[in-house]
Amino acid sequence: MVGTGVLLECLDTASVDEVLVVGRSPTGRIHPKLREILHADFTNFDSLKPDFVGVDACFFCLGVSSIGMDEAGYTRITYDLTLAAARALLAVSPQAAFCYVTGVGTDESEHGRLMWARVKGRTENALLGLGFRSAYMFRPGFMWPVKGARSKVGWIHTIYVLLTPVMALASVLRPGGLLTTAVIGRAMINVATVGYPKVRLEPKDIAEAGGSPPDNSINSIK
Repeated sequence: MVGTGVLLECLDTASVDEVLVVGRSPTGRIHPKLREILHADFTNFDSLKPDFVGVDACFFCLGVSSIGMDEAGYTRITYDLTLAAARALLAVSPQAAFCYVTGVGTDESEHGRLMWARVKGRTENALLGLGFRSAYMFRPGFMWPVKGARSKVGWIHTIYVLLTPVMALASVLRPGGLLTTAVIGRAMINVATVGYPKVRLEPKDIAEAGGSPPDNSINSIK
């Protein structure tokens, strides 16, 4: 859901010249600046290094719920796959900005009580220490999908559908107070191009960074 929202903002933003999507299945979208690569093994991205050359920013939105998972399994998906992609990109494009979607409550001490928060914190710390030009950890809480973004998990999508009237009212009563997938996408584009004072962005920071459409006068990114 987040990845779709970020993709849509990239496609709609003039300052983004090219978009490369790496996924297991097609997005189903056709756009002049969109290129897709279907990749089966997310533990190894070495074969994609030629495609990663010259990339200005990576918006890494892959993730799963920790419900029903043990720490080893959650670590494999959350930490191992993320670092595999990051290291492949770093090898050929160290100048890139790496933006990673974690979650509110992530534990950067790596010693807290919540398993998912420890693993997310470990992942954040590893990414921040890799050596990219810049790296930013996005910690959204509750997000509202817009512009056609939707969760691939059936029961989660159903919850969003049921909450639509409530969220519509909330957006009227508190304009700008709802963190949407579009806001997250705009925040990532803005932060990747002009930076942000913090490397870990909580919901308030994300709203601030993505509160207005990206400035199309800034340097273009790929």
